[in-house]
Amino acid sequence: MNTTKPQLEITASRQFVPWLYEQHLSLVFTTYQAGKVFFIGLEPTGKLAIFERTLDRCMGLYATGNSLYISTLYQLWRFENTLAPGEIHNNHDAIYLPQVGYITGDLDIHDIVVDDKQQIVFANTLFSCLATVSQTHSFVPVWQPPFISKLAAEDRCHLNGLALKDGKPKYVSVISQSDVNEGWRQKRVGGGCIIDIDSNEIVLAGLSMPHSPRWYQDKLWLLNSGTGEFGYADLQTGKFQAITFCPGYQRGLAFHHNFAIVGISESRHTKTLSGLPLDDKLMDKDTAARCGLLVIDLKTGDIVHSLNIEGVVNELYDIAVLPQIRRPMAIGFRSDEIRRVITIGNNDTF
Repeated sequence: MNTTKPQLEITASRQFVPWLYEQHLSLVFTTYQAGKVFFIGLEPTGKLAIFERTLDRCMGLYATGNSLYISTLYQLWRFENTLAPGEIHNNHDAIYLPQVGYITGDLDIHDIVVDDKQQIVFANTLFSCLATVSQTHSFVPVWQPPFISKLAAEDRCHLNGLALKDGKPKYVSVISQSDVNEGWRQKRVGGGCIIDIDSNEIVLAGLSMPHSPRWYQDKLWLLNSGTGEFGYADLQTGKFQAITFCPGYQRGLAFHHNFAIVGISESRHTKTLSGLPLDDKLMDKDTAARCGLLVIDLKTGDIVHSLNIEGVVNELYDIAVLPQIRRPMAIGFRSDEIRRVITIGNNDTF
């Protein structure tokens, strides 16, 4: 009897592929555990198309216009789509080429955004702050929680999530308000909170391992990962309103029209992810944590479509939507393609 676990097996729910087609979008997600970025689209035949590239410990992901930003072990990259709208190359309608890379050092970068001034801002988790890239240094700090007394490479509160509002960084998620080296690990069950970075006020507290705050349709959505709940913050009452239970450890949240796309991961048998309320909820529902993507109807809270991932990949971090793209791919660093793909820009100065 062959009990070998498959290297990688990705299966879609029955209506996931028609949903991708109807919405005219592709998805991209990162898995730092396997060191891969995956692009999910459709082949010309209508079947699911899966394209992956290897990027060491890739985590944060942000898509805007033709650009795709990805953080890796010690770098932050900007990939650029080299194809014009309507252009096709080898059945791909988007080819993301690495264009700019910043050497940041191992900052444990989590969420990334690009603000309305085209400045990159990221969750510098190791130093418990928000930061931006620099031409001359590893990073430049732009904000830190009021309870963090010193910028130190100590991951004091596990600042991981960052939300834009009206084009500006507005909310962050932290696992705790700790001000000592890795103090967040003792506050995993109820120490999590969301902070308004303009006022330095805590707008939501009592969370368990919160991730991926996102402002969308005039609401602050987030993942209360330690309880397995997806929902939003009632900023009037300071309460978390759960709308969906997700069967896995949540990380990664994106939106399209009236749908949320949530990433879920298998539970790790480690001190970090064990002993959370999620474990008891899964047991009560007679199920186990799994890895994949969930499509949630924001009107009903129902999980209407899913993508299940098994084998070598069992943890995801971030997700992005690529609208109006059917079948994307990316140029990697380990092939000859990167030598041969050359693009010419317009010179408007002459």
